[in-house]
Amino acid sequence: MERNKIVIIPTYNEKENIEAIIRKVFSLEGDFNLLIVEDNSPDGTATIVKRLMQEFPERLFIMERSGKLGLGTAYIDGFKWSLANGYEYIFEMDADFSHNPEDLIKLYHSCKDGADLAIGSRYISGINVVNWPMGRVLMSYYASAYVRLVTGMKIQDTTAGFKCYTRKVLETIDFDKIKFKGYAFQIEMKFTTWKFGFKIVEVPIIFTDRKEGKSKMSGGIFNEAIWGVMRMKWRSFFRSYKR
Repeated sequence: MERNKIVIIPTYNEKENIEAIIRKVFSLEGDFNLLIVEDNSPDGTATIVKRLMQEFPERLFIMERSGKLGLGTAYIDGFKWSLANGYEYIFEMDADFSHNPEDLIKLYHSCKDGADLAIGSRYISGINVVNWPMGRVLMSYYASAYVRLVTGMKIQDTTAGFKCYTRKVLETIDFDKIKFKGYAFQIEMKFTTWKFGFKIVEVPIIFTDRKEGKSKMSGGIFNEAIWGVMRMKWRSFFRSYKR
């Protein structure tokens, strides 16, 4: 079995999207594997995944959790599983096609060519967002600007959730010190990667808002990010980032 590339997709009520996204990823060149981190969706998402596991027994895996435990913990559980199973390139991706699965190939090649973390960036070449209300675009764009101001990072899309980590980055980070559980988790992981001195590359993508299912985004998520960033920066003064 290929143990090179694993795509982690957290799910909660994604029955409209999950089969299509799985089949799309498996249609790509490069033998990507998939780990679905499933938070006990009442809509039957897990049942669909388990049916497809019979069709793709060596490429599709599921981790079932007791309920909605937070995006950050979903990814951390997925990271730990991926490291334990020997993967070298570990991807984050949404289930709802807001991230184009074909861009996984671009992220992989960026890491293969020397990046330690490749970010699918909405803002590295203008603003590349489709089907979002202008207010949400501006909130996201200026949230990233705020994060850059507070942290000193040069990353244009600090809240992006479409990424490829090399194994050595995730082996270096102490997950117990990652405090955020919601979408600010994405900021904290980038900040920690940056503080350790890893090479971060932004790869331009086009982000398209979901067509099926219900968005998990809320104003509270951005409030967590705004206030949490200052606490994160303050904590960093008391931490060592030696590799």
